[in-house]
Amino acid sequence: MFESIRKYSKVLMYPLFLLIILSFVLVGVNQNYFSEKSPVVAKVNGKEITQMDWDNAHRMETDRMRQQNPNMDAKWMDGPEARYLTLERVVRDRVLDAAVQKMHLTVDNATLGRALMEIPQIAALKKPDGSLDVEAYRALVGAQGMSPEGFEAGMRRDLAVRQVLGGVSNTAFVTDAQTKTAIDALYQQREIQIARFDAKAFASQVKVSDADLEAFYKANQELFRQQEEASIEYVVLNADAVKGMIKPSEDDLRTYYKENLNRFMGQEMRTASHILINAPQSMPAADREKAKQRAEALQAEAKANPAQFAELAKKNSQDTSSAVNGGALPAFKKGDMVKPFEDAAFALKTGEISDVISTEYGFHIIKMGEVKTPRVPTFEELHSKLEEEVRAQQVQKKYAEAAETFSNTVFEQSDSLKPVAEKLGLKIEKAEHITRTPAAGATGALANPTFLEALFSNDSLQNKRNTEAIEVGTSMLASGRIVSHQDARVLPFEEVKAKAHDLYIAQQAAELARKEGEAKLAAWKTDAAGASLAAPIVVSRQDVKGQSPVLINAVMQAKFDGSVAWAGVDLGKDGYAVVRINKTVPRAEDTAEKRLAQKQEFERLESSAETMAYYELLKERFKVQIKVPRPQENKAS
Repeated sequence: MFESIRKYSKVLMYPLFLLIILSFVLVGVNQNYFSEKSPVVAKVNGKEITQMDWDNAHRMETDRMRQQNPNMDAKWMDGPEARYLTLERVVRDRVLDAAVQKMHLTVDNATLGRALMEIPQIAALKKPDGSLDVEAYRALVGAQGMSPEGFEAGMRRDLAVRQVLGGVSNTAFVTDAQTKTAIDALYQQREIQIARFDAKAFASQVKVSDADLEAFYKANQELFRQQEEASIEYVVLNADAVKGMIKPSEDDLRTYYKENLNRFMGQEMRTASHILINAPQSMPAADREKAKQRAEALQAEAKANPAQFAELAKKNSQDTSSAVNGGALPAFKKGDMVKPFEDAAFALKTGEISDVISTEYGFHIIKMGEVKTPRVPTFEELHSKLEEEVRAQQVQKKYAEAAETFSNTVFEQSDSLKPVAEKLGLKIEKAEHITRTPAAGATGALANPTFLEALFSNDSLQNKRNTEAIEVGTSMLASGRIVSHQDARVLPFEEVKAKAHDLYIAQQAAELARKEGEAKLAAWKTDAAGASLAAPIVVSRQDVKGQSPVLINAVMQAKFDGSVAWAGVDLGKDGYAVVRINKTVPRAEDTAEKRLAQKQEFERLESSAETMAYYELLKERFKVQIKVPRPQENKAS
């Protein structure tokens, strides 16, 4: 069918084009004909943020994160939590922009200039006279895909935004007493004794009947629900698969060898001797002129008698490390020396003596030594390296071609993955018990939520068609299809009777443990003489001594006035614990340096809290509405 369409496409094109134009003339073109209006996901100061704005921002954020961290878990960035964080970031930017406009904040050129010079890469572009190398600056920001004007506009915006929040964050102040109170509470140590009532110890006391199990099963249906799942097959196209399709020709390798020979040869190395007369840029002009005259006199003397250069260097050079060796310097290549010295040295032939060369260190006279030209490696010596590099270059081009073939084939022949597998030499993989969310430990395509979403789409489920080609990683496409599908369902009682038995026993045992623990707690509060407690241990939030977070939180949050206190802690399925709090244990006195660091950290936290509070006030002022519900965070069981 598709071959016929291709064959007669030009014949069909013109009448179809005329029909389309005619329909526009008769009916008119709706403004949303070519693109529906993107739904609104948030509003700031009456201005809309659309789904398209959100998608574009998240795409840019994902690209930025992947560039900074190539090993980043792509699955997380595709998840709802990461996407929601991007939406909040877009909202925050809009709020702060609105505040900048409302407060009429501006950034003058002097402030911008100072901020630019605080960026090391830009500061390095200053010329000796203090001016900026404009062409180098343009090239630097151009490498980031920006013009100087666009980059500076972004800088002005960032600096203006800092003014919005800086007035709040810079005012945070805490006293020594406040810091001590907070730190003492955070690092407080308590001596405790624990009596445990483990649920497992009560399991033998639980009596269970079939009627109990059936009642438990009916009351807890969700515990016995089997997720919707599918058996699938899928194919993956990646750079490794493409690499196997490529075998660079000998002609390709020889061409690459010729074009890159200089790189493979390494760099020319030179040896030289020099005489240095110190004259830093900070030296007064008159003194610097005297140093230059002395250097010129030494240069004339060296020219007159080159054989005495080493002796002249020993007696006169102010580079003490080389003077003892007659001015001899270690071998160097281009890029090792300061530019004026390098330019002069690489213009000399062996035995020649330079004119007086001025650098930031002073005035130099150079005598060229040996010029070591690197050996030229043969084509045969580099063959394997050439093949590897040429193949890596060709992989990208081949992948782009293969990706187009992959995408077209899984769409055009959507009833099977066999055609695309045969055409590109790919393996059809199979997987069982696949659900709409990635399983723990899943990798590759099976860990990608977008791929799973496509698999469980209506078209894929109902028509058993291939999914479209889904990008599941860098240079990685996948397509899959449903082989068999099972709807979510509550499993029959007879099928899960053993599971129901174990869950019921565990629940009832935990309840018995809790009741026993509560009874002991009440009794020991009245008469502690008979309390059966473990040996005392000292715990804190930083040193939990192997105790559960639930128990530690209960201990540290319990009111304690200095006398003995008791706490009961429900440990859920693990049972119950009774804790006796004996005393607080003084911690070691902090050093002055540590107290200062603690105060600075406390001030930072205070500043952050005040800044967030101010931001929340700005959100109210500019009537922020986020119309997308916050995703539920995964709770650890």
